[in-house]
Amino acid sequence: MKLRRSRRAFAGLAAVVASLAVISATFAAGNVRLSNDTGGGYTSVYTLATGNAYSDSVLDECKVARGRQNEPAVAMNPRNPNVLVGSSNDYCGVYQPAGAAAPQPTGPIWLGYYRSQDGGTSFQSSLVPGYPGDTSPYAANAHIRTASAGDPVMAWDGHGRLFMGAEASGDPAGSKKTFGDQFVAVFANPAGEGGNTLNDGKAFVRSETVAKGSSAPNLLGVFNDKTAIEADRTGGSCDGNVYYAWSRFTGNGGVSIYFARSTDHGATWSSPANLTPNIHDVQFADISVTGNGHVYVTFRQFLAQGNQPDAIDVVKSTNCGATFGKPQMITTFVPYDAQDIAAPQPVPAGNAIDDPMGETDVAAAGSTARDCGDFSTACQSGYTFFRRDTQVRSTADQSDTTHEWLYLVYDPSKPGTQVATGTSYGSIVPGTGSQSGVYFLRYDGATGTPSTPVLIDSQAVGHQLFPDISADGGVLHAIWWDSRYDPAYSPMRPVGNQADGTVVASLDVFAAKSTDAGSTWVGQTRLTDTTTNPNYEQFSNRAIPFAGDYLWVTSKGATAYATWTDWRNTVAGLDPREATTNDNDSADVTQCRTFSTTTGWSGDTCPHAGGLDQNIYGGTAP
Repeated sequence: MKLRRSRRAFAGLAAVVASLAVISATFAAGNVRLSNDTGGGYTSVYTLATGNAYSDSVLDECKVARGRQNEPAVAMNPRNPNVLVGSSNDYCGVYQPAGAAAPQPTGPIWLGYYRSQDGGTSFQSSLVPGYPGDTSPYAANAHIRTASAGDPVMAWDGHGRLFMGAEASGDPAGSKKTFGDQFVAVFANPAGEGGNTLNDGKAFVRSETVAKGSSAPNLLGVFNDKTAIEADRTGGSCDGNVYYAWSRFTGNGGVSIYFARSTDHGATWSSPANLTPNIHDVQFADISVTGNGHVYVTFRQFLAQGNQPDAIDVVKSTNCGATFGKPQMITTFVPYDAQDIAAPQPVPAGNAIDDPMGETDVAAAGSTARDCGDFSTACQSGYTFFRRDTQVRSTADQSDTTHEWLYLVYDPSKPGTQVATGTSYGSIVPGTGSQSGVYFLRYDGATGTPSTPVLIDSQAVGHQLFPDISADGGVLHAIWWDSRYDPAYSPMRPVGNQADGTVVASLDVFAAKSTDAGSTWVGQTRLTDTTTNPNYEQFSNRAIPFAGDYLWVTSKGATAYATWTDWRNTVAGLDPREATTNDNDSADVTQCRTFSTTTGWSGDTCPHAGGLDQNIYGGTAP
């Protein structure tokens, strides 16, 4: 819904009309839905590439699911900008069997494959082959072991190949073990490199495992997560190499950044290498390739005992990713990490679950919680909010052979905005809030020197979060979520939360560009045509919100396309389990449950009714 403020006196009408005219002129019209899981919108990748008909129960469910999608990725074909492929964590096939009166959440969470051949005006939705239940001829080319996949990342080489990376969690045998593998799927032009570029990245070639985790319940083994990918398109000696990085979590709490490369188009991968053996608690790796073929991996290090501040670090390779130097700190910052104090409440007794996998953190009473909702995920403040942490995204302009520049964006607290919240909620520590902003800096890899961080779009009102950046042909494009139109905005509260704990539509996507290597930013523009509510409780049995961890922008020269998670299609409702203790937080979604005095509450029997209708949208950036 669009939020409006009432004005008094007809004399103010002209100002209102003028302000609305300005707003309508500052967003990109025609937001496009990538995840078309309604009205028969999903078609097999095998059918898209070959023209041969194929479907299965998972795809049949995706055609009508109105399900959840988050953590979008999108990549523009450097050989033909009209070809865009997007992805996400796609829950469309979860409820099985398709067409059942009471489907069960036994299907896979997988990677979406959303293809456009008209520059992003429309998308054909599908899934990356190899999901459980895929019996198409392509399924045999997925050499992976998993029942679920997520965290999609994407990159094109310069020869019509598309590479899609992901983490792989579930055990195909159905046990509670989580494998925590990493794999990369490869797509190519069916006619080879010389084929019509409109068909680049259409035919599925293979999926291969990059790194294996160790099998253990509840992520307590070795679990590989937080992925990043890039390919060399420079035309130099490293041209065609594919680079992959991720966070390696262990059951004892250690986290390191690992890296692997492929020199044969994703057919084989090097042994994973630890890039951060002497740094504790690091995440959010991103990969950049400069015009001379040098490879950089940036990442966030978290505050830890000793001399480890919250900071952005970088490691560099000058031999096509074969080896890396030691990590170098680029800049420190004050984080914006949403947090609260867990105050779990009893979970209503039930005889069925209605979520196949939790994307959220359930914290013990009195400990720090990264997100808050109802029942076991309730927090002391009473607020409802999705998890978010300061993270860094980076890129380089591979067409620039003159400089060895990296371009970075990140979303920390703005200095001087710290304020006591008066509750257990905080963005720096519990009880201390702040305003977040998107900062940019340029790092000169040749000299090891960064520029002074600057705000891309300084605003007195609103939080800015989940930034991304793309660079090509001397043009930089940046996007981020922005809450300047949130009527409940306060540095004392989470995004979209009013003081009484109710939630409202609060987020838009904004974009800006630079044609002078980031020295100045112009064209600050609202891309979304609908302000969205990110705090709907759609996860962990309809108890908590989840927005993913990132947005994405891709570009070729001055042409750019952005994707984001969006809730404009979500149908709000009441949770019948709260009939006597309804928290009136406006975060509940429509759902259907029955109660039995012997077995308790049923699972949600109407998952297609719109309560789970979280989608991926996109639009052309300025």
